[in-house]
Amino acid sequence: MPKCPICGAPTAPDMRPFCSRRCADVDLSRWLKGAYAIPVADDDADEDGDDIGAEMAARDGTAPGGDR
Repeated sequence: MPKCPICGAPTAPDMRPFCSRRCADVDLSRWLKGAYAIPVADDDADEDGDDIGAEMAARDGTAPGGDR
């Protein structure tokens, strides 16, 4: 029989994968607090490319958007 991931007790069929509403609420609280988040390091400060237009304009002397 599967065990509850929070306390290790046997799971209840109506609360799967948990054994009780309490353990389900503990798990939800952990999710909401970010306890299950995977930490990442952001190596690329401009990942979405928003700053590229400003960088190109500064390099060639044009205003962002193509106006000279």
